[in-house]
Amino acid sequence: MKLAAVTLENFRGYHHATRIGIDQLTAFIGKNDAGKSTILEALEIFFNDGRPERGDVCVHGADSTIRIGCAFVNLPTEMVLDAVAPTSLTAEQLLNENGELELVKEWDTTGETPKESIYAAAMHPTNADASDLLTLKNADLKARVKKLGIDQAAINLTINGSLRQAIRDACQPLTLERRLLPLDKEDAKKVWDQLKLQLPMYAIFRSDRPSQDGDEEVQNPLKFAITQALKELADDLKKIEDAVRVRAEDVAKRTLAKLNEMDSRLASELTPFFKADPKWDVFKFGLMGDNGIPINKRGSGVRRLILLNFFRAEAERRRNERGALSVIYAIEEPETSQHPDNQRLLVQALKELAADDNTQVLVTSHTPGLAGLLPSDSLRCVRKQSDGTAAVFHCEDENDLIVIANELGVLPDRRVQVLVFVEGPNDIEFLERIGAMLKSSMPNVVDFTSDTRVALVPLGGSSLKQWVAKHYLRNLGLPEVHIYDRDDDTPPKYQGEYDKVNSRTDKSWAVITTKRELENYLHADAIAEGMDGITVAFTGTCDLPLIVAKAVHEASAGSKPWADVLMDDKELRNKVSQAKKRLNRDAAEKMTSARLTQSDGAGEVSGWLTRIHGMLG
Repeated sequence: MKLAAVTLENFRGYHHATRIGIDQLTAFIGKNDAGKSTILEALEIFFNDGRPERGDVCVHGADSTIRIGCAFVNLPTEMVLDAVAPTSLTAEQLLNENGELELVKEWDTTGETPKESIYAAAMHPTNADASDLLTLKNADLKARVKKLGIDQAAINLTINGSLRQAIRDACQPLTLERRLLPLDKEDAKKVWDQLKLQLPMYAIFRSDRPSQDGDEEVQNPLKFAITQALKELADDLKKIEDAVRVRAEDVAKRTLAKLNEMDSRLASELTPFFKADPKWDVFKFGLMGDNGIPINKRGSGVRRLILLNFFRAEAERRRNERGALSVIYAIEEPETSQHPDNQRLLVQALKELAADDNTQVLVTSHTPGLAGLLPSDSLRCVRKQSDGTAAVFHCEDENDLIVIANELGVLPDRRVQVLVFVEGPNDIEFLERIGAMLKSSMPNVVDFTSDTRVALVPLGGSSLKQWVAKHYLRNLGLPEVHIYDRDDDTPPKYQGEYDKVNSRTDKSWAVITTKRELENYLHADAIAEGMDGITVAFTGTCDLPLIVAKAVHEASAGSKPWADVLMDDKELRNKVSQAKKRLNRDAAEKMTSARLTQSDGAGEVSGWLTRIHGMLG
């Protein structure tokens, strides 16, 4: 499952129901105390069985009930809800008007301890005989079938799902309305027990922690790794639990036999039971640094660096691991105590994590340094309204980005002398790595990663900082370089833009690649090294990301035929996109000067970088 939205109502600054869209990477930005951390903490309460305090009730209204709702997509096609037979969320009328599984937790705070209730917000039947089916036990469902005069011969009377479907069919047409269906009452509890097993894991990493033994800032990565391992080993742990129960029952049986030998009147039955569900939180780890100094005794910057590299390690592990558990990582102000170079590394790691299908990343920030590095379409602006309540705004157009840039102080770098426009973020990954690699052997090429006199700007999918450069710096009349892919079009897709730029008289120039796209300038050995041994044969004009996507897919154990993938546009686009990202990141990282000479015999790429360097004063 994937989190699509969270809705907060009457929780701290969020008075009215506020639905907040969540993507693979979502960044909540805004001033201090605007309500950014509230969102992450609400999700912590929802996913990890927390409980709000009475003081969490919004002070701007009279309602005493706190509501936190989460809507999910990418739902399983089949689920076993209350029996061994599979059914579906659609068949059980458990989806909302958007086709999402929307789960709502409520807490009544009128008592000393807030009391929790759990619901599914769904378009559910209001028909008298079909509105309460999830709460009915098997005997009650059979009675309903009999009452409606349904032919029982065609129904499996032992399976509740079959009985419910037969009743719904008999009540057609169904009248559907949005309803809150209790999931903590009667037989509906079984539905919740199954649903919560499918929810993503959620880990929050907070910014401000005391430097004490067991400091959560450092402990959390290890603690979360343990939690992940235990969830992955759930079947094995269940076997241990069952074995312990069998052993206890055996002891009880033998004890009862001996007791009966002495006096059969004393007891007829001894039944062992767990007083509480077994807990597996017995694993405690710490981190020791050089000279035996506990990491939590080091400076906050060092502790945050450990956190940074946890995310980098997780990104690499999840990229190489098939079928990883669905996880949501939430990080409060990850830029705290970090040098700008480390901030860039952190954003890169978080973007790589978010690129994984089973991973979502949430961050908060109020500084221009980090916010400027984040993709503009990931931004959610959190503001405190004039009445003191919190509101969240999506960045939907240029006006929103202008407001955000001004509010956070994300300003264009006035040191920039040349703007280099490319088609997208993957092209930036490629050129940054190739420029940095060539610099040591070719001093006259531009290194985009360290030279502040040049800005790489994608025409699509930009970060906020790149958007600001494009929006503001273009008005200064700076010379521009445009690098376009040739692709398969005849004439090339960007021929018009190419001609227009090259007709200028301000030293601007444009090129269209001789090869199909930048990936075709990679060396086969770099691809094999950067992509876990995947070997492919390709030319300068073939669709390399598609070829690599096919090779990666077919190298996965148990994968379905590639022909089936080609029939699913969404899955195909996703696989090609992932291959493209890895080619421009991992394979480009393995390029050397010698390899580039072989793969780009005409010296196109090095020629562009040398010419750009020559434009800098």
